Amino acid sequence: MLTKNHGIVLSKLRYRDNDLIIKCYTKERGVVSYLLRGVLKSRKGSSKTIYYQALSQLQFEENFKSNRSLQGIKEVKFSYIYRSVHSNIYKSSIVLFLSEVLSNALREEEKNEALFNYVEIAFQYLDTSEQYSNFHLLFLLKLTRYLGFQPEDKNLDLPYFNLESGVFESNNHSIYSISGQSLTLLKQLLGTNFDALHSIKISAKQRQEFLNVLLHYFELHLDGFRKPKSLQVLNEVFH
Repeated sequence: MLTKNHGIVLSKLRYRDNDLIIKCYTKERGVVSYLLRGVLKSRKGSSKTIYYQALSQLQFEENFKSNRSLQGIKEVKFSYIYRSVHSNIYKSSIVLFLSEVLSNALREEEKNEALFNYVEIAFQYLDTSEQYSNFHLLFLLKLTRYLGFQPEDKNLDLPYFNLESGVFESNNHSIYSISGQSLTLLKQLLGTNFDALHSIKISAKQRQEFLNVLLHYFELHLDGFRKPKSLQVLNEVFH
C-alpha cells in the first residue's frame, strides 16, 4: 500500500551499479532507509539523483512494509527547493557537516513531528539567510532539546558548566567542566534565536573551539556518537 510521507535526506550510499540506498528522517516514521533501484542510470522523472542531495526536503509516496529494512519510494518531489544551500560553498560545507551529525545522532524509528519540523524549518532559514557563519553552533545547541540533553537554562551566573551533567556549577568539579570564552558563548547562545544570531561576533578560532565543546557534549550524551569526518572541511572553509 502506498502512503504519503515527507523526508529529509541524511545520507546516501551507492549500492551495486545503478542503485542508491538513502537514509531519511521522515515526518511519519522517524529514520527510514530506502532502496532506489536504477536511480543512477535513469534520467527521467523522480529518478533524478538531484533529489537525494544532503538534507534535501522531499515529499513522496512510499511502499512501506514493517518487516523490511529497506523501503521503496515512488512519486518523489521537492517539498522545499533550496536556492543557495547547495551552491554556496560556505552553506554547503555546513550542510555536509550537519547531515553527517544528524545521520549519526538520529536513530529512532518512530514519529517525532516536533523534531522533524525543527530540522525542516532550520535549514529553510539557512537557505535564505545572509548571516550564517555561526548557524551550525546554534543548530546543534537547539537540537539537544529534541534529543533529550539540553543544557539547563538556570544559574547562568555561575562560572562553570559541566558537560557530563549538563548543569552550571560554582566550582570546577571534573574534567568535563568548561569556563572562559566557550562558557560565555554557551550562555549567549542559550538565549538566542536564529533571527538574532548575527549579533554574536566571534573569531574563527573561538568558533572552532566551541564547536569541539559541542561535539564533546554530544559524545558524552549519545552512545556511539563520533565526530564527523567532514569537521576538517568545515573548519578549513570557515578558517
